[in-house]
Amino acid sequence: MIDTVESQFSAMEKGTINLSVSTNHKIHLAQKMLAEFIGTFCVIFAGCGSVAVNKLYGGTVTFPGVCVTWGLIVMAMIYTVGHVSGAHFNPAVTVTLSLLGLCPFKELVVYILSQLLGSVLASGTLSLIMNVTPEAYFGTTPAGSTVQSFVVEIIITFILMFVISGAANDHRAIKKHGGIVVGMTIMLNVFVGGPISGASMNPARSLGPAIVKGKFKGIWAYVLGPIIGAIAGGFVYKLLKPTDKSFRDILKRSG
Repeated sequence: MIDTVESQFSAMEKGTINLSVSTNHKIHLAQKMLAEFIGTFCVIFAGCGSVAVNKLYGGTVTFPGVCVTWGLIVMAMIYTVGHVSGAHFNPAVTVTLSLLGLCPFKELVVYILSQLLGSVLASGTLSLIMNVTPEAYFGTTPAGSTVQSFVVEIIITFILMFVISGAANDHRAIKKHGGIVVGMTIMLNVFVGGPISGASMNPARSLGPAIVKGKFKGIWAYVLGPIIGAIAGGFVYKLLKPTDKSFRDILKRSG
């Protein structure tokens, strides 16, 4: 009995057991790719759309409204396709989960391409349906120095990945609340980091608008910053997770 429980625990730690999807139904890579593509499209369309509308129509959405929009759309997409693809929508999250052994490396490139395509298409759609002036650019550019934005992106993405690791990827967490917690974290990060860096936390979120509108100022900060922050957040949270040895000791003491 102990050996069975230990093997299940080990599998959960390695990410080979999906607690929210029945193991009797295999999810194909093409389905995951489509879920990431559509999910990222919706996130960028709604989030960047709120930024564009706020700038084009005299602040009708307001800055707090933009923050709430980002949090709500991410939360909605997590609950919509999280059980299909894991709801990454973010290359930095995908890279971190791959390094942690929670996402197969063979799926890494497919996930990232799906996210980038979703972001580019959403950005192109916004540019097509709105008269986006240079002043109403919905991408991310440094408000001050690029280095300041780089540091902010590392910090807020660290917080985001730390929360994702605890609220959604730890088997001990209450998974049904994971989407709410992650959405609220994004909202709060935009409140703090938005005025400084634009609070990207996501290379796809910055690259999509940059590619469509041809604005690449400081783009390196929005690619490297989130990746560094996400990897740091994921591995720091790993220090809080029990090891196989500690779990075995608990079982023996209780038995």
